[in-house]
Amino acid sequence: MGQCSHHANTGHAKSGCAHDPTATDAHQTSIKNNAAIDSNDPSLSSAHSWRIAGMDCPSCAGKIETALRRLPGVLSADVRFATERLQVHLSKNTSPKQVEDAIHAIGFTVLSEQASATAQPQGAKPWWQRYCAILVLVMLLLAASTSLLILPSLAPVLFAFATLWGLWPISRKAWQLGRNGSPFSIETLMSVAACGALLLGETAEAAMVLLLFMIGEQLESLAANKARSGVSALMALVPNQALKVTATGFTTVDANQLQPDDEIEVHPGGRLPVDGILLSELAAFDESSVTGESVPVDKKQHDRLTAGSLLVDVAVRVRVTSEQGHNTIDKILHLIETAEANKAPIARFIERFSRWYTPAMILAATLVAVMPPLLMAGDWETWIYRGLVLLLIGCPCALVISTPAAVTSALASASRMGILIKGGAALEQLGNVSTMAFDKTGTLTQGKPQLHQLLCFAPFDQQQALSLAAALESGSHHPIAKSLVAAAKAQGITPEPLAFRRTLPGAGIESEWQGQPLIICTPEHLAAEQVTTEQQATINQLKAGGYTLAALVINQQLAALFALSDPLRADAKVGIAALQALNVRCIMLTGDHQVAAARIADELNIDYQAQLSPQDKLSQLQQLELKGPVAMVGDGINDAPALKQASVGIAMGQGTDVALDSADAALTHSRLTGLADAVLLSRAANRNIRQNISLALGLKAIFLVTSILGITGLWLAILADTGATALVTLNALRLLGFTVKREG
Repeated sequence: MGQCSHHANTGHAKSGCAHDPTATDAHQTSIKNNAAIDSNDPSLSSAHSWRIAGMDCPSCAGKIETALRRLPGVLSADVRFATERLQVHLSKNTSPKQVEDAIHAIGFTVLSEQASATAQPQGAKPWWQRYCAILVLVMLLLAASTSLLILPSLAPVLFAFATLWGLWPISRKAWQLGRNGSPFSIETLMSVAACGALLLGETAEAAMVLLLFMIGEQLESLAANKARSGVSALMALVPNQALKVTATGFTTVDANQLQPDDEIEVHPGGRLPVDGILLSELAAFDESSVTGESVPVDKKQHDRLTAGSLLVDVAVRVRVTSEQGHNTIDKILHLIETAEANKAPIARFIERFSRWYTPAMILAATLVAVMPPLLMAGDWETWIYRGLVLLLIGCPCALVISTPAAVTSALASASRMGILIKGGAALEQLGNVSTMAFDKTGTLTQGKPQLHQLLCFAPFDQQQALSLAAALESGSHHPIAKSLVAAAKAQGITPEPLAFRRTLPGAGIESEWQGQPLIICTPEHLAAEQVTTEQQATINQLKAGGYTLAALVINQQLAALFALSDPLRADAKVGIAALQALNVRCIMLTGDHQVAAARIADELNIDYQAQLSPQDKLSQLQQLELKGPVAMVGDGINDAPALKQASVGIAMGQGTDVALDSADAALTHSRLTGLADAVLLSRAANRNIRQNISLALGLKAIFLVTSILGITGLWLAILADTGATALVTLNALRLLGFTVKREG
């Protein structure tokens, strides 16, 4: 199984988020061709794997790949951000040490792939040391602000020192990335902005911009750490040890030592460490972690079992069928990993723009300062002054703040509305989705079976049947059992006292009542002579309606049928209708059977696909994405790969930790009406971002011309820069008051 690391911040300078691959198309094509020719030939290449600590966003993976592809002898380099894995093919004479040195050189930490998922890298520092740079910068800014009141002449010096303190790690990171193929990263942009403001005396503004940038980077690091904890939770579904059956008895072994055809024993409440085949006669397994089905499934001898399934009733023997690293949970992890790699991250406008904006403005300012004196005998002092003015105008403070300010305001507004959105890329993409796909169980439905109908056959009545059913099921953790007990309690019915209760593996529960045998089971376990033709017709009709059935049998006679269903969420119809009103197509992708899926889809008036495995859901999403951005809404572990593959993954707030952490957004209140609210908020945020960029660039364009012509001087240039910053910030703050007016 691929290892996953709990993110640990290191002492290295942090990487920024501007994905800036600078390898030429020809060079990349050459690498791909070489990899295709050589990477699979053991005589010409060797494969190596590491875990990488310190990646805060998918663009960090791109920076590592860019740096490694520049190394001689690297045939291919593939970084998986979700699981922190790096896979490299090297030519025969290339040392892995060169790869490790290159990764260290750009500020990341290299760990062996076999390292524990929760292990901290050697030299990891306590929190106060990790945040030392930010804490010192805050104290310097406070001291500088205080000196404005006490000793004004000292304030500029303190602000300048604060700027230099914040600038050092960022400019060092920009230098490291520049040397390794990413010269115009967000660190370069911030370094130019701070230096320009510092040269023209705007030290307070420069220091504040650096502080906001450093805080944002730390928040991104925490988000990456939280996301990876979900993958760790998925891995935790597979126990580390297993009880292996040997010729002399039982031996406890590590699960990764099991091989196909080994035999193991699993006890009730335990999870399967491997895929296998059931050797025992009957047993019930909770497969919700893989299929999303809320009701445990009865398995017979020779049925296939999946890793991570929870054994419900009796101890069983299982024959191992999966090789190490290739069980069902491993495959789901691989799907998450692959979906992450194939999903192109939405580059923020500033990051794309910075690739040419920063060098262009530096070049323009240099030309304005140098060319007129050289070519036209202009006054050096005048044109250097104008060059500095142009540099300040070109200082991208307003541009840098324009997008994050809008994103931060929108995310805060979303949080107030009960919608957790993990970052600006997800926020931007939400407003662009053309299709929204839904899981069924626990997403569109409540995920808890409820008694829908009770049919009794003479001479038994409903109260008597429900009382006996509750007595048999009392204390059971089976969802159907809980539903029957809850139904009896809701009607004030007291369970009948029974002398004993005995679980029938994979069949039901038996007892005695008034000297007569008593059993509750599924209709499939009824003998033909126990069911009349009319009763069988009723059973078939209820099954066709998509209901889950339980049968109460007294003295070999069918006494009652309990029809249970998973009801829709109370706001499902309103939520789907609100999305359809925004021209968002809704479709249900579920692992449940056709009949149950069709009933739910008909009630909601949406399309559906049923009986889908996690891989099937992934394939369906890939097909849907050919027609435009797709959002996926789910709550189970089986939904995690689809949540990763979708343009935007949205988890229900009560869902599993893995679903929540794999998703780009979550409905903390679990109200489906929040989906339409999120789309509307995203569209408003996208408009706001476009307005901010237009303001920032528009003002710069005007003052660019006036400064070159000498119409505006230094103070107006400062006013233009700070004024643009203030305008875009105020415009972004409007999103804090965003509300949705819903009729009714």
